[in-house]
Amino acid sequence: MNGKRPAEPGPGLTGKKRKKEVMAEFSDAVTEEILKRQVADAWSRRTPFRHEAIIMDMDPFLHCVIPNFIQSQNFLEGLQKELLNLDFHEKYNDLYKFQQSDDLKKRREPHICALRKILFEDFRAWLSDISKIDLESTIDMSCAKYEFSDALLCHDDELEGRRIAFILYLVPSWDRSLGGTLDLYNVDEHFQPKQIVKSLIPSWNTLVFFEVSPVSFHQVSEVLSEEKSRLSISGWFHGPSVTRPPTYFEPLIPRSPHIPQDPEKFAEVCEALEKGDVKWSSRGPPNKRFYEKAEESTLPDILKDCMALFRSEAVFLLLSNFTGLKLHFLAPSEEDEIEGTKEGEAAPASESTEEGTSYGSSEPETNPAAVGDNSQQSDEHTDPEPEESEAQKESSVPTCQGELRHWQTGHYTLIHDNSKTEFALDLLLYCGCEGWEPEYGGFTSYIAKGEDEELLTVNPENNSLALVYRDRETLKFVKHINHRSLEQKKTFPNRTGFWDFSFVYYE
Repeated sequence: MNGKRPAEPGPGLTGKKRKKEVMAEFSDAVTEEILKRQVADAWSRRTPFRHEAIIMDMDPFLHCVIPNFIQSQNFLEGLQKELLNLDFHEKYNDLYKFQQSDDLKKRREPHICALRKILFEDFRAWLSDISKIDLESTIDMSCAKYEFSDALLCHDDELEGRRIAFILYLVPSWDRSLGGTLDLYNVDEHFQPKQIVKSLIPSWNTLVFFEVSPVSFHQVSEVLSEEKSRLSISGWFHGPSVTRPPTYFEPLIPRSPHIPQDPEKFAEVCEALEKGDVKWSSRGPPNKRFYEKAEESTLPDILKDCMALFRSEAVFLLLSNFTGLKLHFLAPSEEDEIEGTKEGEAAPASESTEEGTSYGSSEPETNPAAVGDNSQQSDEHTDPEPEESEAQKESSVPTCQGELRHWQTGHYTLIHDNSKTEFALDLLLYCGCEGWEPEYGGFTSYIAKGEDEELLTVNPENNSLALVYRDRETLKFVKHINHRSLEQKKTFPNRTGFWDFSFVYYE
């Protein structure tokens, strides 16, 4: 003991040490009354507006940029430190790959608390005034960290109650070459995204917000820096739901009957693909898919023959024998096998008149071990409407649809809500993917509806044929191909990506 008495607590003090309350303020310029009226007027008239404190643009949809959003640099540095000390969890599926913190709604760190207060109290009130939207006090915010090869692909942010999305960037010095831009898409007459028309580069202490709508399609482009992290806080202001246009269903892709044809050598097929004489067209829209499809009418003969092979009677029969599916009139169905078994058994006379006379082609019982799906048929092929499915079942005519695809950096397919589901057999034949690594992406992933865990992954492997039977409860997507895939050029300087023949067969 040192013999000193502890100091008596002074007025207003307690024995416990209190945390110093942290205050945050956003830009005074934005709240200035004249500027506020100008911004509100531009919002209501849907006209662009530019000022050093705020930029509002309507192309391709309403969005605003506020530089120097928070006044204090000390506050921002404290906020960044608190955020980087949070636990981050990897988010990974067909649409995105990045790291996300827990919900910031109840975090008690002083700078996070102060930012939450300013966003969902002071700034929300300002935003309600200029937008004339009665924004609710619902707190919806989290922190995201994007590192090398991370991305968030094309989507519109629409969920019940979301009215305005926001992102506050806390990034180091950043430029376009580092990736991680907020890319905005325009739309076609069906409100489907077409192409990127504007890219916003992240900048320290810049707030971007935009109106969530049926046309607010955007993405976070792949981060290309191996040294820098793209740190941001994002979320949504909620309000009364608005009427949305009817869901758009893509036109059906025709299915082809089988056509007799002889196969060609795999080496000749690869050589034709390598020559670069094939005409490719981009397949979209980007909220569902982005890859290149060969124009069949312009294919060299060797590739036309290969496409015809997969539509041929021989392949339909071969697949029937491999799988037990009724893909050819000569293939026995399970009912046929059951009837054949019964012929050798004793049966009452009244029943024997039906023995061996049934040639029904109803669907075979689903093999529990088979991987099934179809919801992501529209990933790569559009499923028919239910009426068409019923007609096909009645006719019992096996059909297929297929395409020759080129996959390279930036390509992907996504799972989406309005695809139709059927039982189907997927066939994939890969070309030109020597040395392709799973970390590049480009693999086909099968998952169960409502689940994140993968049931099956089909990795591109040269001269490898994959067959996967899907049921109505399985979804599929092709994982985004990231910039790691450019490593392929070290071994094959003249090659970009790989190719596949993708066919889907229906009983």
